[in-house]
Parts: sequence; C-alpha cells; structure tokens
Amino acid sequence: MLGLPCTEKVAGTDFFLGLSREANERGGVKYFFLGSSEKVLGLIEERMKRDFPAIEVCGTCSPPFKTEFSREDNSAMISAINNAKPDVLWVGMTAPKQEKWIYENQSKLQVPFIGAIGAVFDFYAGTKKRSSGFWIKIGLEWLPRFLKEPRRLWERNLKSTPIFLWWIIKEKIKQMMHKE
Repeated sequence: MLGLPCTEKVAGTDFFLGLSREANERGGVKYFFLGSSEKVLGLIEERMKRDFPAIEVCGTCSPPFKTEFSREDNSAMISAINNAKPDVLWVGMTAPKQEKWIYENQSKLQVPFIGAIGAVFDFYAGTKKRSSGFWIKIGLEWLPRFLKEPRRLWERNLKSTPIFLWWIIKEKIKQMMHKE
C-alpha cells in the first residue's frame, strides 16, 4: 500500500523457523528466550535440542507477569541476557508489551539481533495451536485466536489495529500529496 518492497506477510512462526534452520546449518549461534512461563521455556529448550541441535540455548528468563516491569525487573532481565552473550534474543511477552520492552531496553542489550515473536513461544512449545493453513492463506490467522481469547486479545485487535491502519492511511495521503 505504501510502495514498500514487502510483497507478502511473514508471520513470526515462519520467520523464527526460517532463521533457526539457517542458524542451525551455520552452527555456533546462541539463542536467549525472554518471556512466557518456565514450563513453556522448558518445552522450547527440549524441542530446540531435537530440531536445531547446532543452536545453543544459552539462557531463558520468565519475567514476572505484570503490566509494567520495575527497574529491578528490567535490570535483572538485561543482566541475564547480557551475561549469556546470545547472538539472538527472542522476546515473547504479547504485543505491544514486547515491542515496547525492546524499544525501551535495546540500547542496554548487547545482542546483535532481537526479535519479538509473542505467541510463537506457545506454538513452538506445543502449548497452543497455530491457526490452520486456511486462515493463514486468507490473511486472517489472528481471527481464530481472537475468537478463542477475546478478553485477552480484544484491545490489540479492536483498538490497536484500527490505529495502525489510520497511520498507514495518513502516510499514504502524505505520499500522494508529495507527488503532486
């Protein structure tokens, strides 16, 4: 819509798996997982060993479940990550919390790549199912999840999405004005 080179959607799961396949082939890559529960993180570690044995999970951290982290919480997470020296930090805290956390803390992190992948933690661990190929193909992968968890996901889907779309429309109008 804005004339950018992105021609197709790349879901977090597809990006995570694609990068992991590449990293596994190269070897010597270290991952750190930040977010979710200890149970989910343990399941991720087990599956990573089977699926991608050349990737080292150098650390995991299940932060406290709260709306905002204290200075102490952030300091502990940042220290754990930096002490582990990962090449990739995967953050799974739900949107937009994970994106805000990354934005606020990226300058303190000594990590070459940080990816916000939210529900991918649960999908990869096997604690939740990703939407079927039908929903993915028609661009509504979010809809079955929203229908299952409307109380948790309503704000993201019914508040944040329209705001995001409005920003795109405003940007498109700006582009059209500059062409004239």
